Amino acid sequence: MQLILFLTGLAIGLGLWMWQKFCTEYFFGKMPQDISHSYSKSDLPIIRQLQGHIELLEQEKLELHAKLRDQQELLDLAPTAFLHVNRDNQLKCCNQQARQLLSLQRWQPGQVKLLLKLVHSYELDQLIEQTRSYQQPQVGEWVYYPSLDCALTISKAKSLLLRASSFPLANGEVVVFIENRQSLLDIRKERDRVFSDLAHELRTPLTSIRLVVETLQNRLESPLSALVNRLLREVDRLIHLVQRCLDLSQLETKSSMDLNYQPIELRSLILEVWKTLEPIAQGRHIQISETGGDNMLIHVDKSRMYQVFLNLLDNAIKYSPDGGTIKLKTETTITDEGEWLSINIIDAGRGFAETDLPNVFDRFFRGDQSRIRYCSEDKTRVELIEGNGLGLAIVQQIVMAHGGSIKALNDIHTGGARLQLILPARIANPET
Repeated sequence: MQLILFLTGLAIGLGLWMWQKFCTEYFFGKMPQDISHSYSKSDLPIIRQLQGHIELLEQEKLELHAKLRDQQELLDLAPTAFLHVNRDNQLKCCNQQARQLLSLQRWQPGQVKLLLKLVHSYELDQLIEQTRSYQQPQVGEWVYYPSLDCALTISKAKSLLLRASSFPLANGEVVVFIENRQSLLDIRKERDRVFSDLAHELRTPLTSIRLVVETLQNRLESPLSALVNRLLREVDRLIHLVQRCLDLSQLETKSSMDLNYQPIELRSLILEVWKTLEPIAQGRHIQISETGGDNMLIHVDKSRMYQVFLNLLDNAIKYSPDGGTIKLKTETTITDEGEWLSINIIDAGRGFAETDLPNVFDRFFRGDQSRIRYCSEDKTRVELIEGNGLGLAIVQQIVMAHGGSIKALNDIHTGGARLQLILPARIANPET
């Protein structure tokens, strides 16, 4: 009887031991294979395998922390500000440049705060929302006014011109790189002021020189008179350049241009301008081809818009080869903001260099190829073109004052330069 009880207890104990072993092996068999692949069950007991896995995970954790620390140090050394927000627009992390630029010293990592409460900038918040909605990188530029807690420092606060580039991440997160462009704006303003002052200083002595040259012109005979005539032409060219500098400075410094709006038939205005330039065009056998624009009425300042088309068509003639054709295409587009006119002036030249396109409307800008034009249809003969790089800058200011815009492109069909002028088809007269 005792033997039967002993054997029964032994059988129960062996059964329990086998069941526990089976459960343990089943549990560890469910562990990821990439963790346990380097260990063999026959080499190490289960406990030692588990300890090895834990040590491996701890090492990987330390390595990840080291990488994060290195990345944060690199971001802190970056010359641009960096922001990382989650799907709820809460700030996750930022670098040292962002802390200084956006006054984020009071924010600490780990805090859960909306970015809009930390940085009072509607433009930045809108840029992030657009990035998240479109799932595409976005670029924005705006004037930022830092928020100050101390009333004594408000008078010393300066606005900043910021340019931001945003990129979408997974799960609705967004990163933003912000560049402070205020120093560039200050340099540009200082440069414009210097040019304006210089133009004012040069106008009086140039006028005096011209009076002296006119006096000599009437008293000298050939061949000296030919030299005086050449000197007079150069003085007139300098006076014209100084006057254009003054005109551009006045256009840029005025908050609003004084415009005398009146209804103008677009095609009549362009033909009037072309008649002025026609002797130059005929001398090089250049023609103009018009498409659209019939019976289109625009409300503009006639003298200012005449100046715009005079500059654009004059440029098109300069850079077209002899015997070329200037194409003028006009069409109407309707958007949510109203009716617009798209006026495209396409020359038959070699077009803009791709690197020059962003700077075409900058004052005094002349690209590497801008002084060259083809003088024959087979493009075997070229010549230099004189210019001062002010005409398109003046055109841009006048167009912007009319509520429009202008872009420089290369025509995909002809390869020539294409200047696209966008104007509102209807502009209310401020006096009515």
